[in-house]
Amino acid sequence: MKYCILILFLSIGFLGCSKGGDSPAPTPPPVIVVVEPSLTAANGVVIDIDPGANNIYAVIGTSQRLEVKLAAIPASGVTIDTKLIKISDNSTAFTNSISSTSLSNPITITGFLPGILYNLSVVVTSKTTASNTKTVEFKMASK
Repeated sequence: MKYCILILFLSIGFLGCSKGGDSPAPTPPPVIVVVEPSLTAANGVVIDIDPGANNIYAVIGTSQRLEVKLAAIPASGVTIDTKLIKISDNSTAFTNSISSTSLSNPITITGFLPGILYNLSVVVTSKTTASNTKTVEFKMASK
């Protein structure tokens, strides 16, 4: 009986002093953070016919094609809202909204009347982050 108790105590001692748990804990994989490209950055959004804020773009005819170019596109895409307003009476002459995942977006604006000054507004908004928005405005007139 003495030997059974001695074997029991030795077994408990060996099991109690095992080396388990000394290895380093596994490190979790690093979290990958995707940074959305900024539409407001310099050249983040470029309108190919933009004459600048102080100039007037001359349209020949009743329509004008323009291209909205993005330096980078957010993962979920963008919404491009285009609005042409007559400056004389603040009425809307043209409006368009498209959803895009492309870096180059052609738009044809229609409804120009000769001798009338218009204001064109192009608003590009990320579908992921609504505050990631760029607005480009300039004046246009048809000859």
